[in-house]
Amino acid sequence: MAETGAAFGGEHSAHYYFRDNWRADSGLIAAMVVLERLSRSGGTLSQLLEPLQRYAASGEINTAVDDTAAVIDRVAAAYADQHQDRLDGLTVDLGDWWFNLRPSNTEPLLRLNLEAPTRDECDARVAEVRSHFST
Repeated sequence: MAETGAAFGGEHSAHYYFRDNWRADSGLIAAMVVLERLSRSGGTLSQLLEPLQRYAASGEINTAVDDTAAVIDRVAAAYADQHQDRLDGLTVDLGDWWFNLRPSNTEPLLRLNLEAPTRDECDARVAEVRSHFST
């Protein structure tokens, strides 16, 4: 947000940041914006969200592992030929699907978020990534 001047940023973990709120997280502002849009649309929440759901999402999958850094390194090595980013854990962009793997800041867990074009592909890709968790 700071680099691009974006008005809004969000995470799968339900943190929502607003430029006009000092780039701070605010679930209350996010809820009020959604409720306003919903009341103006006259439709249902699922109808409002439908055009935005281009991909199937895994949701945040939490896994207890012995060494989060070692698992992240192992997964990074498995996808070494793909575009990777280490801004927040490990993000790997594989074209039509992507994932982020990061240690929790508050719990001894590894968090995986993944998106793919279909539910079946999402589930298969989650299994693929998680297959690298153990040695």
